[in-house]
Amino acid sequence: MSERVYIGLGSNLAEPRQQLENALAALGDIAQTHLAGVSPLYVSDPLGPPDQPRYVNAVAALDTGLEPLALLDALQKIELEQGRVRKDERWGPRTLDLDILLFGERLIDEPRLRVPHYHMQARAFVLYPLADLAPDLRLPDGRVLAEMLAACPFEGLERLP
Repeated sequence: MSERVYIGLGSNLAEPRQQLENALAALGDIAQTHLAGVSPLYVSDPLGPPDQPRYVNAVAALDTGLEPLALLDALQKIELEQGRVRKDERWGPRTLDLDILLFGERLIDEPRLRVPHYHMQARAFVLYPLADLAPDLRLPDGRVLAEMLAACPFEGLERLP
C-alpha cells in the first residue's frame, strides 16, 4: 500500500538551487516511491546563525510503499551523497536538508523521527510550499493547514519564478 508523504527540502550551500534539483531527481529514484509533485522554490532567511546565506526551500509530495524509517534512511543517504556533513551546530548552513514533514495519516514519535515534523507550524518556508501542493490539507493530529498559514506570516520568504 502506498502512502502520501511530504518532504521539506532546503539548501544554502554549494549552489542551493542545483542541490534541490539534484535531490528531487534522487527522490524519484527511491525504491517503491514515486515523486508525485513539487512546490515552487522559495528563498528564506536562515533560522539559525545569521551569518549564513539564505536558504532555497521547497516541498515534495511522494507516494511510497516504504516504512517511515526506511524512507528516512533513503533521505539521509541522498543528503550524504550531496555533501551533507552532520555537525553539532543546530540550524547551521548545509548543502541539503531533507525532512519528512508528514507521512500519510501517521503520528510518529520515535528517537530518530517525529511526524508531523517538529515546529513546522512556525516555519513559513515549510507551510507556504506545502500549501502550494495541498491547500486543503488536514494534518493527522487534526490541525488544518489553512489555519496554520493564517498564524504564520509570509515574512523573510520570497517565491522564486
